[in-house]
Amino acid sequence: MWRSLASAGATTIHSVAVCESEGERERLTQKIKIKIKIKMQRLKGLITMTRLPLQSVRFFSVQPNYVPCHDIQEQVLVEGRAKSRAAILNRPSALNALTTPMVARLKRLYGSWEENPDIGFVLLKGSGRAFCSGGDVVTLYQLLNEGKDEECKKFHETLYQFVYLQGTYLKPHVAILDGITMGCGAGISFPGMFRVVTDKTVFSHPEAQLGFHPDAGASFYLSRLPGYLGEYMALTGEKLNGVEMIACGLATHYSLNARLPLVEERIANLVTDVPSVIESSLAQYGDLVHPDRNSVLQKIDKIDKCFSHDTVEEIIDALENEVASSYDEWCTAALRKIKEASPLSLRITLQSIREGRYQSLDQCLAREYRISNHVISKRVSNDFCEGVRARLVDRDFAPKWDPPSLSEVSKDMVEFYFSPLDEFEPELELPTAIREPYN
Repeated sequence: MWRSLASAGATTIHSVAVCESEGERERLTQKIKIKIKIKMQRLKGLITMTRLPLQSVRFFSVQPNYVPCHDIQEQVLVEGRAKSRAAILNRPSALNALTTPMVARLKRLYGSWEENPDIGFVLLKGSGRAFCSGGDVVTLYQLLNEGKDEECKKFHETLYQFVYLQGTYLKPHVAILDGITMGCGAGISFPGMFRVVTDKTVFSHPEAQLGFHPDAGASFYLSRLPGYLGEYMALTGEKLNGVEMIACGLATHYSLNARLPLVEERIANLVTDVPSVIESSLAQYGDLVHPDRNSVLQKIDKIDKCFSHDTVEEIIDALENEVASSYDEWCTAALRKIKEASPLSLRITLQSIREGRYQSLDQCLAREYRISNHVISKRVSNDFCEGVRARLVDRDFAPKWDPPSLSEVSKDMVEFYFSPLDEFEPELELPTAIREPYN
């Protein structure tokens, strides 16, 4: 390009030298100027095309960044493989927290992939240091403060419908839960057939500490954990690692984070829709692991002893008795976590999980949808907004719960959250007639 411009300049000098008439010289000079101008414009256009647009540059932070990104295709990427498709949650700066457009895109993609006979199975993973940190509660908090309740309801409706789609999916599903996996991040992956965890996996349900409740199917799978482990996790918000998830049945395969590229390469090359073939491929790079002696699973007898009680108050009393008699640091930590949570959320959470023990996935989702909508209405309490404010917005970690104590949470308050929605508010619609739920 630069050589062409130099050539054009040389032509100018030569032509001017041989021209005899002033008029011809002027016309020729003008003509060449136009040619040079056109070449310069083309060059300028080429340079502009090669520049990266500003909005495509991503900035990363150790802390979640909840600034919205409006390119939904960038937030949920798609990879095509020989006989499969992969969906990749791609909001690493926000720990892949879910928004309504993200879940809606997942729902559309999964629906089309299920109908495509050329696709044998589906894979779901996250980018960055998280699989998925749950719902984007800061955005929900902002919407509620702006009076946009319907948008919050739409998020939960879309999310729960996608969870049900996952739980009744007709094709094998592989979720790679590498990194942080919290709240409804579990809900969009646990109902699937295969769940791969790593030495980087950290799983928890901290909703009660945010003034909310474990949702997106959590009352279904937490209530089916060994003993009363589900109640322990839901009320304290404590974490499990990948090894512990394997031991209690939440995950199907374990792999070191360093081996994940090998696992993904092996899976990507599969041309099958047979679950046993996928399972053996995952196991090929898997590791046999057992919880160490410091694992919370070694405390299962104490968990059952303390968390099998009927009320939150009785659970707290049992933990306090354990602390007094054994000076066990685990009991002290569990007690502290419970006392940090919203008293109202603790009662709602315990009842929700206890009911989930006897219900199918669709029934659990329908109940959770009622609870979430009642939380959004703020008719009894504003604890959800207060919890998000204290922990994620202002970060003063000093929420002012309302009611402030368990003794002030009445039975009527709790029952309101489990009651049917108003006549003008539709209940959660799930395609149970054509997609049979499982127990």
